Amino acid sequence: MIDFSKILFLDIETVSQEKSFGQLNERMQKLWSHKAEQIGKGGENATPESLYDRAAIYAEFGKIVCISVGFFNGSRFRLKSFCDHDEKALLKEFAAVLDRYYNTPDAQLCAHNGKEFDFPYIARRMLINGIQIPRILQVAGKKPWETNFLDTMEFWKFGDYKSFTSLDLLCAILDIPTPKDDINGSEVGRVYWQENDLHRIQTYCQKDVLAIAQLMRRYNYLPLITEDQVDYTN
Repeated sequence: MIDFSKILFLDIETVSQEKSFGQLNERMQKLWSHKAEQIGKGGENATPESLYDRAAIYAEFGKIVCISVGFFNGSRFRLKSFCDHDEKALLKEFAAVLDRYYNTPDAQLCAHNGKEFDFPYIARRMLINGIQIPRILQVAGKKPWETNFLDTMEFWKFGDYKSFTSLDLLCAILDIPTPKDDINGSEVGRVYWQENDLHRIQTYCQKDVLAIAQLMRRYNYLPLITEDQVDYTN
């Protein structure tokens, strides 16, 4: 049985480094153009400019604007967000929390597709920003089963490595309220760069964290978290 009190559930929201391709410096424009050639193969109208919205998913070309976390405290589920235009500031604050509260061998991080996206993205952006990577995110020399990571998408695969299953789809088939009732991941860049609405992004990110925790409850045949059990702290 998983000890839910030892788990930090999390989700991140990322955007491109700049609002548009033209705002990149010359060196980064060249590097993104090379990347765009790889990801745009087969698209007749694909250009570095038209593909730049995809920069957000690559830690080398994107940045984190929000990390939301959730954890159980008895019967309560508490949500907190690290949300800032200053990526280094939010990462330092998040790293301090991991170092203080999740620095033990039995602590675990849980995300949806976290092993492929959230965990390495956070670690890479910390390195880029000159922030010491917390112990729980350090995987060098570890075998996959020796890491402190839980991945709700991996649990669903049951050993099948062929496909990606979205959080929204799993919530639908397991009768969990959708976290995508306002925006979805593809709209985060627009909301950030055009609307400058970090609060909206934070709300969306927190809904994903709650959905991830609910999914883990379902996997373990436990009752879902009720709305009156959720505390929002910032």
